[in-house]
Amino acid sequence: MKDFRRIALFALVIGVIPFFTQSGVMLNFVMTALYACLLSQAWNVLGGFGGQFSFGHALFFGTGAYVQAIAQMQWGLSPWVALPLAMTFAAGVGAFVGAASFRYGLKGSYFALVTLAFAEVFRILATSVPFTGAGVGLMLPLKESAANMQFANRVGFIWLMLGLVTLALCITAWLRHSRFGAYLQAVRDNEDAARAIGVNPFSVKLIATVLSGGLMGAGGAFYVQVFQYIDPGIAFGSHTSVEALVGAIVGGLGTLWGPLLGAISLHILADLTRNLFGQLPGINMVIYGVVLIVIVMFLPRGIAGLGTVMPLQWLRGSKRSDGGKS
Repeated sequence: MKDFRRIALFALVIGVIPFFTQSGVMLNFVMTALYACLLSQAWNVLGGFGGQFSFGHALFFGTGAYVQAIAQMQWGLSPWVALPLAMTFAAGVGAFVGAASFRYGLKGSYFALVTLAFAEVFRILATSVPFTGAGVGLMLPLKESAANMQFANRVGFIWLMLGLVTLALCITAWLRHSRFGAYLQAVRDNEDAARAIGVNPFSVKLIATVLSGGLMGAGGAFYVQVFQYIDPGIAFGSHTSVEALVGAIVGGLGTLWGPLLGAISLHILADLTRNLFGQLPGINMVIYGVVLIVIVMFLPRGIAGLGTVMPLQWLRGSKRSDGGKS
């Protein structure tokens, strides 16, 4: 219950920010930071708790984005109806990819490459078929209203994204304390040992992929509503997968607040980089790579593990200095 109280407090604090500032820069930062948090939390469900590293989470993001756009433009549905539909389709793609991969025992680097391959296949398909707008993409018509999920300012989008991030945090908290979460972490730590005590690794990993895909699809649907445009490169591009996995790894895998801390830290870093080196395209990806290497080398538990790793290292150093007599 403590985790859920903290999540409620977090939602309350972020939710009241628009009442204290009308700065467009600040509100836009909060919105995009929450968006990055959702992507990292979605990846963390499968990669952090399940130990199944994915290089192609843009597959689920793009599915959600296209379903959100197509449902409104071609099926005439309300965007509020299209959003859960987009999450459902993305979760369904997750079920398909998970079943195809885990049925044949793919894991580790093989699973990562399979997800990357699926994302590329979907990108090529989206470029070829007419209902996705092919290479041109799809552009939502501008109809500003809350009923059309096109808000006049960033405040409405902040509250919408805050609701999605809160949902992701609640799912993560559930994974930390539920029996299913224990099964998932057991499979992550030692799949053979988990199978020996009666856990079904296939079904456990499949459910995690479905949950992760659904949350990532929500991120894609949100992107469409904010920017009102999607094309195959944006939907299934590798940059989205990188943003999701780097935030989770930097913040701390398999933790509740780690992906949020990592996503916000990287978002601040990206803004600083953009302001300082805006004339150098792609420099933010270079810095992401450097930060990831540094974190893996010196903070394997990520930012969330900083408070526990440093005291342990200090204690170990103290024992070495006094010959282990203390």
